[in-house]
Amino acid sequence: MANLTRREGEGSTPTRSVFSDFFTDIDRMFDNDFFLMPMHLRRQMGNSMPAINIRDKDKEYLIEVAAPGMRKEDFNIDMEEGKLTISCQREEDKSEEKDNYRRREYNYSSFSRSFNLPDNVKPEDIKARYEDGILSLNVPKTQEQQKPKKKIQIN
Repeated sequence: MANLTRREGEGSTPTRSVFSDFFTDIDRMFDNDFFLMPMHLRRQMGNSMPAINIRDKDKEYLIEVAAPGMRKEDFNIDMEEGKLTISCQREEDKSEEKDNYRRREYNYSSFSRSFNLPDNVKPEDIKARYEDGILSLNVPKTQEQQKPKKKIQIN
């Protein structure tokens, strides 16, 4: 290895290993966007799914969906066979025309989330409201029947 590396003072060129170019090229290859593309796409996909909080309260479940910039008309909420599905789809088309140019912008965003609800909910009483970028769903629970307790005597 000593033959491959110049030592300081032995020559006029700075100290450099034969392998330094190899590792520099490898580092440069991983800095390329091609290798970062899957991570970049995953990051974008994660951003398109809104944050959802589910709280289990005494008499209801509270589901909160953070979806700023949407309108309540953009949401679709369905309940089928114990599965609650919250979806949203929004399309925007902006165009602007001036004397010497024309600009058109398109924006499309959508998401869909489904939740299997427990058996102790009343699907007919679910209420939803959209306010300040938060979609809130109140999912009431049914009154659980208290099963009678009985002490059994041992003979």
